[in-house]
Order: sequence, then structure tokens, then C-alpha cells
Amino acid sequence: MENAKNGDKVRVHYTGWLEDGTQIDTSEGGDPLEFTLGAGEIIPGFETIVLGMEPGEVRKLDIQPEAAYGPYDESKIQSIDKTQFPEEAELEIGQQFQATREDDGESVIFSIMDVEEDSVIVDANHPLAGQTLTFEVELVEIAA
Repeated sequence: MENAKNGDKVRVHYTGWLEDGTQIDTSEGGDPLEFTLGAGEIIPGFETIVLGMEPGEVRKLDIQPEAAYGPYDESKIQSIDKTQFPEEAELEIGQQFQATREDDGESVIFSIMDVEEDSVIVDANHPLAGQTLTFEVELVEIAA
């Protein structure tokens, strides 16, 4: 039987949890996730799980933050003047917005942490940054 290697298009079923056991995502009840190994389409730690698997094999592994969504970075918390938001926006804690960085044109998604009189405190870290994740993965098939 063939083992999954970089460049292979694979289809997997998976379930992911936080360290406290909270389920964060699953393909159960839906279509398998399809991606190309080594193409950077998913987090590196997830690719590591699938590399070398055979169709039908199941693995369960922990993924450290460095191989997932990165460590939590305090420098990604900043205060933004309220005038930078659309006038009609109802700003609420936990709400997410997308912005374009002026320096490189990259899109950034950030969450509102606090709303003050003249400013908004935002966090541009990925919601799962700093988290160790556990994934159980079943390799369904290696596509041609």
C-alpha cells in the first residue's frame, strides 16, 4: 500500500480539540478535507501527521503552537482610533474585522478586545495562537 508523501493530493477526515478537550473542528458528517501535502495549504503540524500514512490509517497527535497558529504575540494587540472604523459599525467585544496593512498590503483579521471612548483595543493574533491542538486524522485516500 502507498504512503502519503509531499506533492500527493490527500483526503482526510479529522477532529481537532484544545488542551481542555473542547472540540474546535471536525469533518465528521461532511466531506473529507482535501489538500496537497507540502503545499502549505494547512498548518504544518497537521501535514506532519498525514505524511507517511496509508489509506485507512488513523493517527492522533498533539500539535504545539509553533507548528499550528504560532505563539501568542502581545505586540499584535494595539489601540486604534475609533475614526478608523466605519461610522455605522456597532463595535462589540469579540467582533472580528478585516483590514489591510499599509506597509505591505496584507489582509489581517483582528478581534475587538475592548471599546473605549475614543479608541478600540484590537488583537491581530489568530484565535488559536498559543494553543496546543490535538488532532485525530484518518487518511481516506491518496488522490491521483
